[in-house]
Amino acid sequence: MQHYMLTIHQPQGETPSPEVLEPIMRDLEAVNEELRAAGAWVFAGGMHQPSTYTVLRPKDDEVITTDGPYAEGKEFIGGFTVIKAPDLDAALEWGRKFARAITLPVEVRPMQYGSCG
Repeated sequence: MQHYMLTIHQPQGETPSPEVLEPIMRDLEAVNEELRAAGAWVFAGGMHQPSTYTVLRPKDDEVITTDGPYAEGKEFIGGFTVIKAPDLDAALEWGRKFARAITLPVEVRPMQYGSCG
């Protein structure tokens, strides 16, 4: 089985109101339960806002530390789920389910090292 990372691209800004967020979270939990039941779930996590990021950048013989995201943008990685799937088509189907549930773009990427679970 290959491992894939499903990355959620979240717009910067205020957290949506509970009226907007509650049905999204309910739908997301349903997809997560389906993923677990299928034995495809490896692990997942949510990310804090980009203002909490720290970037370490090598320069000559030093490593420079800066606050904030590596690149400025209107979207950031809001969370991710690592799954195992037999092929890209199966991973894309899980990505479609996540995108429908959370109503945000989801990037599906094969991982080079499948040793996470």
